Amino acid sequence: MFPVSTAQQPVQVIGGGLAGTEAAWQLAQAGVPVILYEMRPQRTSPAHHTDDLAELVCSNSFGAQASDRAAGLLHAELRRLGSIIIQMADRHAVPAGGALAVDRAVFSRTLTETLANHPLIELRREEVRSLPNTGISVLTTGPLTSPDLAAALQRFTGQDYLSFFDAASPIVVGESIDRRIAFLASRYQRGEAAYLNCPLDREQYLAFWQALCTAEQVELKNFERETAKFFEGCLPIEEMARRGEDTMRYGPLKPVGIERPGTGEPGKGKWPYAVVQLRQEDRAGHLWNMVGFQTNLRWGEQMRVFRMIPGLEKAEFVRLGVMHRNTFINAPELLLPTLQFKQRPTLLAAGQLIGTEGYTAAAAGGWLAGTNAARLAHGLPPVALPKTTMMGALFDFISSASPKHFQPMPPNFGILPDLPERVRDKRQRYGRYRDRALADLSTWQRSTLGLCP
Repeated sequence: MFPVSTAQQPVQVIGGGLAGTEAAWQLAQAGVPVILYEMRPQRTSPAHHTDDLAELVCSNSFGAQASDRAAGLLHAELRRLGSIIIQMADRHAVPAGGALAVDRAVFSRTLTETLANHPLIELRREEVRSLPNTGISVLTTGPLTSPDLAAALQRFTGQDYLSFFDAASPIVVGESIDRRIAFLASRYQRGEAAYLNCPLDREQYLAFWQALCTAEQVELKNFERETAKFFEGCLPIEEMARRGEDTMRYGPLKPVGIERPGTGEPGKGKWPYAVVQLRQEDRAGHLWNMVGFQTNLRWGEQMRVFRMIPGLEKAEFVRLGVMHRNTFINAPELLLPTLQFKQRPTLLAAGQLIGTEGYTAAAAGGWLAGTNAARLAHGLPPVALPKTTMMGALFDFISSASPKHFQPMPPNFGILPDLPERVRDKRQRYGRYRDRALADLSTWQRSTLGLCP
């Protein structure tokens, strides 16, 4: 794939999580010397419990294994691309039904030993407090970026982070929304009708309000509780409900100016008692964000309660609401699909910091950032994956979404381009997405990387 490296200056990878581990490995395998920085144990993190690289701080699951599922397709793509993270996950898998789950302690310890023993990887246990000014660097510090480095990144980009405490709304697959009930309309019919509106009458609203008030929440960790107090302007929907029966009707469920079709002449129609609005999340209109529905409810509770909303009874969620510490940058304004910063192409980023969600997505970002850093070190142009692959679609999304409303995104079939023909059966449709993705990835590997998968 690469000629013998003549690079004298090692590439710096900052952060030893999943993305940083993958990036460092891809660089070293390409013959490029790497300095991998990990601040633990010199500086500890409130979420970590060991000093190992690629520690899994939440679940030990990488998601569904089947390749006709979004996470499973990402696994399949990474296997073909030689991901060290997926290789080790396969090696240390434990029984988990249809999911790829690992013995987390052995998984992280083995990765640490493997990278530490690589002749081209120097593992430095120290905190990086500023962005490197020269050479090629990959930033993979994740949602718990240290304060000094976070401040340096903020100065570099000239922007605030989108969030230091992520309270994100659920995202729904468009075709699962009942369009016989939900309707497109703008408030007071101003401009283009850009929102889908789910109307509630008084009885429906009161039932929904009561369900929200009593639904079970996720217990925040101690370090997250300390940060949560800063989000008065971004309250969880259940907290808003607890403040009073009509609080939501004066907030995100405000019905003012929203006319339900067929209730009168334009401009004189009736307003529902309350309205849940959904905003288009992607250019194709496959995904819709529930406006103002940031939440800390347990995932099962979210599906139960939010499917009480008229039009969302059969809603398919590609992402449920989350509320946790999650520092991430405004990737659509800052990054290219190659994961290079627009203002400094020799600085790349990957992992949760760029607005992707999930272990496998972090590994995928590390693979691309590491591969492109290696290509830059060898004087070769960086690459972007085909948009028909799950990896390509994910990095195209985070680099081209609306900067104003950007929120982290997990891998999902809703971000893939449409198939040439409509396939109604969901399982068959996902299988077609998989077949196209893996075929296009193979072609791309041969033509772009010069590899035989």
